[in-house]
Amino acid sequence: MSESTRFTAGILLITVVTIAYGGLTLLTHLARRKAGYLDNPVRRGLWTAGHAHAGVLVLLALAVLPYVDAADLSDGGRTLVRTLFVAAPILMPLGFFLSVVRPSDTKPNKLIWLTVAGGASLSAGALLLGVSLL
Repeated sequence: MSESTRFTAGILLITVVTIAYGGLTLLTHLARRKAGYLDNPVRRGLWTAGHAHAGVLVLLALAVLPYVDAADLSDGGRTLVRTLFVAAPILMPLGFFLSVVRPSDTKPNKLIWLTVAGGASLSAGALLLGVSLL
């Protein structure tokens, strides 16, 4: 495993703590029947989606890291693929969370586009890595 991949894996593993904290926060909102969360289906749905995407995308990024080192890419190409896979679990959840920050928000604001940026990052990283492995 390259030094860059090991470092990236370390950063991703540390983010698992923040995802666990987010899950605890969501459970607290449910248990305490916090106004603006439980009674706001849009906010509840987007925050749940943000939490789920964060966890799944971090695991996916960790799973693909060994393949980045095995890919037929230059050092710059490997850095780009690592960056794209790390950006997705940051951008997507941010879009879900920040698009309905206020408890009174009943529709997402323009920050929902961060989810699209995260999806584009994930797609580009997966395509580059997949093609380079063939």
